[in-house]
Formats: sequence, structure tokens, C-alpha cells
Amino acid sequence: MNGNLTAPGPNPIIEMRGVAVGSMLDINTVMAGEINWTMHAGEYWVIAGLQGAGKTDFLLMTSGLIWPVQGKYLLFGEEMPIFEESRLKHRLRLGMVFDGGQLFNHLTVRENIALPLRYHHNLTAADAAPQVQSMLEAMELEPWADSTPGAIGRNWQKRVGLARALILRPEVLLVDNPLAGLDLRHITWWISFLGELFHGHHLLDRRPMSLAVTTSDLHP
Repeated sequence: MNGNLTAPGPNPIIEMRGVAVGSMLDINTVMAGEINWTMHAGEYWVIAGLQGAGKTDFLLMTSGLIWPVQGKYLLFGEEMPIFEESRLKHRLRLGMVFDGGQLFNHLTVRENIALPLRYHHNLTAADAAPQVQSMLEAMELEPWADSTPGAIGRNWQKRVGLARALILRPEVLLVDNPLAGLDLRHITWWISFLGELFHGHHLLDRRPMSLAVTTSDLHP
């Protein structure tokens, strides 16, 4: 791991001790072991590794979608993974952006972005609309708002995935391989936008966001 770190706060966001990560295809296949990682608020981590090294598996485990094969992982002091309804508010303080977006193809771009708000906050489409519109504008997605993901390119699908992850205003964001397969224009946009999130974007009322981003190439 490589980190661009600020002075750590008193309580870590993420704390891993002796963690082993399994493959999302076979949880018993260990992709990486003996991971000891502490992430504090206000830190920007870049996690680098070759293709197939387990970066995606690591982020899936960090997001709570798969569990550690061994070791202990705490998110905001809560043991992960979190599945219980009573503890869900802690899990929702973390957002995940999947490589490729992992969007629902039967929903429009607008509906994909609105989905977390409608599901977790029990909002109608009309109630969610102002927040969704702000996100569409920030991501330059307005021309494709009523298109389905299959009708737009990979460059834009990734932005939809980012918008969906940000709509619940998480405190920490995990981003899987955001620059892979993008042209120079979109690479430049992502680097700039992630930097704005780290320093405090207007979408989040200028609140700085803690970031962990994976890549196979550290140069960008």
C-alpha cells in the first residue's frame, strides 16, 4: 500500500489486524494474508497491485460484502462484516465504487443513482429527485440521465457508479480501479474529482472525504 497521509485522528476508521482476504469466487482461496492496516479520517490511500493480485477482493472485504478468512477487522469500531439491521448505520458510513459500476441494467442512470436513497431512506422518486439532480450535474451525466447503463460507454458507467456511492454521503469511499480502460480525458477528470472529494467537495458541504483507491499503475 502507498498512502498520502495527514496527521491521524484519535480513532481509526478502519483497523485490520492479521486479516486474510479470500477470493470473491472462492472464499477459501486466500488472495492476501497477514494484513495489518489502520486508516484514520482525512487520509487518502492508493493500493497498488498487478492484475489478479486481489485488489478487488480486498475492497469487497473492506466494504463488508465478503468476510475475512481470518483476523479481525473493525469499521468505526464495529466488527465487520455488518449484516444486522441495528448496526447498518455504521456500514452506510462507507461507500463502495465497483470497477465498471455494477449497475442495474433495467434501471435508468437516474434510477440507479436514486436507488440507495429510496431503499435506505424510504424516499419516493420525487423526494430523491433534487439530490439525484445535483449528482447528475456534478458527474456531467445529465444527457444520459434517462438512458439505461447498456446504452452508455464504460467511461460514463463508472461515473454512474461513483454517483450512486456518493448519494448517501459516506465518510469514507472505496474506489476499485477507477482509471482502468479510460481515455485521457476521463482519467484527468477522475484524478481531479477524487482530489476534490479528499479536500472537500461542494456536494458534501466541503466535508473532506477519506479515500482508498486501487490501481495497477501508480504513475497517474
